[in-house]
Amino acid sequence: MRNSSSVLFFITALIIFCFFLSGKETFAQDYGKLRGFVTDSTNGEALAFGNVFIESLNKGASTNERGLYLIQNIPANKDYEVIISYVGYKTKKVKVHIEPDKITKLDVELVPLSIELQTIEKIGERVVEKNATDISMEKISIKQLDVLPKGVETDVLRSLQFIPGVTTTGDVSAKYYVRGGGSDQNLILLNGVTLYNPYHSLGLFSSFDPEMINTVEFQKGAFSSQYGGRLSSVMNIISKDGNKNRLGFTGSVSSLTVKGLVEGPIPNGSFMISGRKSYSTDVLNRFLSAESVPIDFYDVAFKLNYSSSDIFENAKFSIFGFASRDDVKYDDPLREEFNWDNKLFSFEWLQVYDVPLYSRFGISYSSFEGEVKPNESSLKPQKNTVNDFDLSFDLNAVYDNRDELGAGIKFKFLETKFFQENRVGATTNLEKLAGNLSIYGKYKFLRYENFGADVGVRFNLTGLSKNGGGILEPRISLTYRVHPKLALKAAWGIFIQEITTLTDEDELISVFEPWIIFPDYLNPARAIQYNIGLDYEILRGFNFSTEGFYKTIQNLPVINDQKFLASDRDLIPGSAESYGGEFMLNYAVNPVSLSASYTLSWAYKEADGWTYYPKYDTRNQLNFILEFNLGSGWIIGAIWNYSTGLPFTQLLGYYDKFYLNDIYGNGFDSGDFNPFGILGDKNIGRLPDYHRLDLSLTKKIKIAFTKMELGISAINVYDRENIYYFDRNTGEVVNMLPFFISGTFKISL
Repeated sequence: MRNSSSVLFFITALIIFCFFLSGKETFAQDYGKLRGFVTDSTNGEALAFGNVFIESLNKGASTNERGLYLIQNIPANKDYEVIISYVGYKTKKVKVHIEPDKITKLDVELVPLSIELQTIEKIGERVVEKNATDISMEKISIKQLDVLPKGVETDVLRSLQFIPGVTTTGDVSAKYYVRGGGSDQNLILLNGVTLYNPYHSLGLFSSFDPEMINTVEFQKGAFSSQYGGRLSSVMNIISKDGNKNRLGFTGSVSSLTVKGLVEGPIPNGSFMISGRKSYSTDVLNRFLSAESVPIDFYDVAFKLNYSSSDIFENAKFSIFGFASRDDVKYDDPLREEFNWDNKLFSFEWLQVYDVPLYSRFGISYSSFEGEVKPNESSLKPQKNTVNDFDLSFDLNAVYDNRDELGAGIKFKFLETKFFQENRVGATTNLEKLAGNLSIYGKYKFLRYENFGADVGVRFNLTGLSKNGGGILEPRISLTYRVHPKLALKAAWGIFIQEITTLTDEDELISVFEPWIIFPDYLNPARAIQYNIGLDYEILRGFNFSTEGFYKTIQNLPVINDQKFLASDRDLIPGSAESYGGEFMLNYAVNPVSLSASYTLSWAYKEADGWTYYPKYDTRNQLNFILEFNLGSGWIIGAIWNYSTGLPFTQLLGYYDKFYLNDIYGNGFDSGDFNPFGILGDKNIGRLPDYHRLDLSLTKKIKIAFTKMELGISAINVYDRENIYYFDRNTGEVVNMLPFFISGTFKISL
């Protein structure tokens, strides 16, 4: 307990020290503040990552993911012209009078530009303040979701794969891997709640409908101390609140699904209900190179929002629910069955005080259940259940000198159950119920125009695993603006993870990834990350950024390939290392938007004395995304991506192996000789290089209150035969997606 006491003393001392620093600088009462929300005039949805600027003072702020902004230290007793801008909306100028020692409230509604005038946004475009500590962060707004790369249909997880540092194992999976980390090292939050298996159709698509999303914040590096439980990245998805002005409906159909969204006002609030259902497997059969795959899935979501000054001034209450299910069921009793589902429910209370102080209180429940039913097939049974109950409270204070203090506490009550039988008949039956109590504190130094720092620490008072308590996770992120157009950035941090998925490295398609809490014989996985980079504005609308990263992981759980008895351990400790560099060019001046990115990286794993490349290691990646606004609602797009080949284990040859059928028999009559493959060293081979070109054409039409959108996409235009894998039984080459055309239609009322 001595270590725990020392850590608590350190955190307390850090917070007191930060309060002391913030108090050293006082301001006279002839200064005021400006605060408010920026929303869409047509539906009241928050406009995240927009600009609010006072030109005469050369001072401004960006809206956060809730559309909230705050400008500090404005000379009082004066009138100012405030400029509010957001890409795709008419810029608005508002005059405001600032009172001394008060917060002046200014809520602004922006009007969308007509379809003919809308500029095209690019994925990952950021509204950056000069000293923002945002290295390795990508922010995707509600408008940017409309122009994400579609393919069959818009999919947020698939679109992340065009961001440098994010890799995938091919066309047949939406699972992503960040800077050499496994897919289970990515924390995916839906309105702040963990979603454990966010995939449909054997992992081909994400399980949440983009139509119900407002913003996405993706951190692919050393993320802030407010997040914990993962080693590689955090993606926080914020859903829409629902139209606050009128009842509305959006419906769409693609080659894969039919979906709809209903939204509208309620007294002192709004609601949103969305649903999506698969109706055809023709497109999926192209992904899986199969004649017929009986995949059936759906997802539904709802949100209720309430805000009334009669209860609490500047408070917002939200209830959110989400459910999804997938079934793969063949008519043939000799074939296996798969099914898995997610359920999520949360309550959130957001409060804005006049200090200024912000708080968030949340209660949530998230569950996942997946099962493999062998029936009369040769597969082995498998079942996984996860139940997660969270209780959290966060505070954020903003000082007159623009510094920020954040702190929070979170209690997680987690239960995991897992049963399976492996290829040699050994069974695994793991059940664990545990609680994790963690606290964090962070201080953001933003008082200096050209320098920013986010210094924080996270502490697990109790852990989910036996050795998970009393662990300190310090983190720091720095930004220094050398020149108005050039910023240098760096970050470092320690990260802990106590849950993992049991995924066979050799599996090409994993139906679902079963989650378990670390067994008591393993220590928590521990990662150390180092990031360094720079952002440079070459010309107006033309930006260049680069980042280098280095990451090490200790106590990485790896499946024990030598498990022959039920008493043998399922996991053994391993390690991992990854490093590389990322480069990105962005050009966005209407009517053209162009981005080009390149990643050079290395990833290694070590287990049981062997060092090898993980299946997602690729040396070089190159992405080009072009969008052109033709006017009159016509938009054309092109995406070309290239990567060097993924690792695979080579087949060196065969020998005739005798398989015993009758343990009581004698001689050759008791068994059969069948070919048995001789494999080389793990993942020492490399598949050929991958590249693909996709084209899209979109037409937007507006008639009175009705908006329509027609889209057509050409996938793999020059029909590149990208190899997916070699069938070890037949020697056949199985390729990824061939050339095909898909279409979408959307209508909004």
